[in-house]
This record gives sequence, C-alpha cells and structure tokens, in this order.
Amino acid sequence: MSQKATSCQYVFSDVQQPNLPLIHGQDVSCIFEGKEAVVALNKVNFGIEEGKITAIIGESGSGKSTLLRIIYGLLEPASGEVRYRGWLVPTRKDKLIPGHDAMKLVSQGFDDLNLYAKVWDNVASQLPNTDLERKRLKTEAVLAKLRIDHLAQKRVADLSGGEKQRVAICRALINDPEVLLMDEPFNQVDAAFRDDLQQDIQQIVAETGLTVLLVSHDPAEVLAMADYLIVMKNGLIVDQGNPHDLYYRPKNPYTARLLAKSNVLTPEQAAVLKLESQQLIAIHQEFVHWQEAEDGAFWIKDFRFRGMFTEVILGNAQLTLHALQYPAAEVKKNTRIDILVSAVHYFEA
Repeated sequence: MSQKATSCQYVFSDVQQPNLPLIHGQDVSCIFEGKEAVVALNKVNFGIEEGKITAIIGESGSGKSTLLRIIYGLLEPASGEVRYRGWLVPTRKDKLIPGHDAMKLVSQGFDDLNLYAKVWDNVASQLPNTDLERKRLKTEAVLAKLRIDHLAQKRVADLSGGEKQRVAICRALINDPEVLLMDEPFNQVDAAFRDDLQQDIQQIVAETGLTVLLVSHDPAEVLAMADYLIVMKNGLIVDQGNPHDLYYRPKNPYTARLLAKSNVLTPEQAAVLKLESQQLIAIHQEFVHWQEAEDGAFWIKDFRFRGMFTEVILGNAQLTLHALQYPAAEVKKNTRIDILVSAVHYFEA
C-alpha cells in the first residue's frame, strides 16, 4: 500500500469517510485485560490537522502513549475507530507487520537502533540498494538536516542520549513519511540541546509539510513548539485547542495546573482574597503580586530559588498561593504582606 492509497488492502469492508481531519478518532476506547480491567482510553474524540505539530500532554498513566499507539495501529481500540485520510487505520488483526504505512513511530527507548552499528548504517539501512547513489545522497541529506552528519562514522552506542534521539528521527524521516509520531522525544535530551532539536523539527515541518504528533508530560516542551494541544487525564481528553488559548483560558482546572502550575481556588478560598465566584477559579503564578505591609493579612510562608526567578509561597491560615518573583530578589519568610491579583480565570460550571 502506498502512502496515498486506501486501507482497503487490509480492511476490505472499509469505505472512505470524507471531510475529516487528516487523523480522526471517534469514541476511541482501549481496555487492558488482567486481574482487573484497566480502561486506558474512554471514548475519546480528536482530530489531527495536516502539516501541524500536535502534542498530547498529561501526567503518567493518563493514556497518552496508548492513544499514540492506537493512532499508529500497534493497538486495536476496544470500541470506536481511528481514520487516516478518511480510511480506517489497520491494526494487528489486519496486518502482519503492524503500523500505518504513511507513519513512522520514534519510541522512547531507541528500540529500533542497532547500538553497535555506525550512525550511517543505522540510517542508510532503511533504504533499498536498488539505487546506491540515491541512497548515499538521501542519507547525507537527512543526517545534515538533523545536524549529525559529523557523527556518521560513530557507533550509536558511543553517542549521548540527544544524539541517539536524532539518529532515531533520521531513521524515521529518511523514507519521507507523511506523519511522524514521537513518544516523549526529549526525555533523554540535555536541556542545553533541547531547544535546538525542537527548532530543527519545526523547520522540517515548515519545509516539508510533515505532520508531527508527539507525547509529552512537560508543558515547557509543548508550549514552545506545538500548534495544537490535546490534554489527557485518566484516559479522557479533558481539553484541546491552541496552546495560547489553553494556557490563558483553560476549560478544565487540570489544564491550568498542568500548563501553568496555576493556583486553583474554590469559591470559599477566592473569598479570602475578596474575589466573588460561584465556581472554581484559576490564578496563574505570574498574576499574583504582593507588597510588604506591617498589618497585612497574609505573609510569606516559604520561597524556592529557581535561577532567573523565585517561586514564593504566600497566604494565611486559610489559603496558600504560589507566585513568581522576576527577577529573583531577596525574600524573607514570615514577612507580612498584602496580596494583589492582576488576572483571574473563571471556570464555567
């Protein structure tokens, strides 16, 4: 089956559904059977647009890696369906070798890499020997694009985690997939090199129209590079949308805590700050301010130096808030203060 072909070769009864996003999931569930059944996904619905970077984010056990594997066809949903270009994604029951032909998956553990072979051989081995000159030129090009051409003759076993990640991405990209799936792609990449790898991926998307779907638990990663976010919790999609919108206008308190480490307050806690609300509210740390006051109703409970800024814990016996102080400056515990809030997000009922 070519990348542009239908899934009828594998799913004979399938009929293409028009006017869907590139990847479309409807009521997708996944249950792992054991002593007790574990519901990994519970009737989730989603759409992945072509030529964009979409990130699935959530805490460990939220179902994000399971969703990635269902999209690729490694797992079969217990109910619902996933479609690619309107055609059903074939699964293990449909194909001898699972995995959609138009997609490539880069896993966390570099399982596909031959650690004792050279970088060049790991990447070039993905191409046939029918045209050796094309094979050489294409291998050179993809290594250069990921900036590891200088490592071509090194063994993979001798590389750093970040360099191995780049080799794994090169192996995935050399056959020009339409979709690149990545499971925690920056886990083993040093912070100093993470930005460079993110920018390289963004550049490849801009140049080729590649669609990228990645799984992450780190808000800093996805806010920096994703065009669209899917937020998962306990097998459910609790929020999805543009990263900017989800950061400042989350629909779910979990999203506010995950993306912004926001202070989520009950109506009773909000009243301590003289804020009226009938529902939960969120106050991002950067919107909490204070000033010293001898008779202040609040005080600084603790602080944590974070480098460029200080995380300050403040409040009173009824309330604890986290705030950011930028630039970092001297903070004294037990200093009496007044609290000022510059922005509040009110969740709908």
